[in-house]
Amino acid sequence: MAKRRLKNKKVRFVAVASALATGGAIIALLPSANAAEERTPEQIIQMCERSAVVNGKQRSVEDFGASFGDGFQADNCDYVETNFESFDGPTEKASIDFPNCEPNATEAAKVSITWKATVAQGTGKYTATQQGAGGGLFGFLSGSWLKHKGTSDMTVKSVTAGDTENREVPVGKVLHMEFTPKMQRMTGEWRVRVNANPGSFAVNPSPEKNFVASELVEGPAILPGAAGAAGIADGVAKPVLTDC
Repeated sequence: MAKRRLKNKKVRFVAVASALATGGAIIALLPSANAAEERTPEQIIQMCERSAVVNGKQRSVEDFGASFGDGFQADNCDYVETNFESFDGPTEKASIDFPNCEPNATEAAKVSITWKATVAQGTGKYTATQQGAGGGLFGFLSGSWLKHKGTSDMTVKSVTAGDTENREVPVGKVLHMEFTPKMQRMTGEWRVRVNANPGSFAVNPSPEKNFVASELVEGPAILPGAAGAAGIADGVAKPVLTDC
């Protein structure tokens, strides 16, 4: 049978509400080695979650809440990272306005401006990746993510940045602070394998089957916190002046 070309399907992971950025993941169905057996992204993720071995770790059916009679859906699943990169997240307003707009104002106004920004960490859309701190496939994915410098635990919902600065507001201007977070992106694939079956008297033989779901995860870059405190969001804060 001739191979069928599968059209990539991208399903956006649920976004975590944030003033600045969302971390998320995209699962896209890629052409499998067995085009005759198509699988949706959800099905591939479920097969991975219910694999006998994930990232080299032998598992039991109890690991994914099944009973012995349910069995495994695949023999092996590995997450393989293909790229890691940094980029600027969306710039957002991080403080209230400080106006110097009085009709009789003649001098710049000196103000103490406090700003704060929160950058959300990513979570998964699929139930296979939503099993708490380090559970399910999300735990395996988090392990790969944490290998990179400046990344936060994916089970942390958000990281923050902030400061208090002394600024001057010129006459006829309004001052506020903006923050542009540094984000990081990890791209990879879940590779699922069902071993070949030589067959038996009652079962027809079947070839090895392989399925691939690509995954993209984004989250904030962080700077170390002081004296062992939680890390803070990395990024650039700057003052912005607008007319009254």
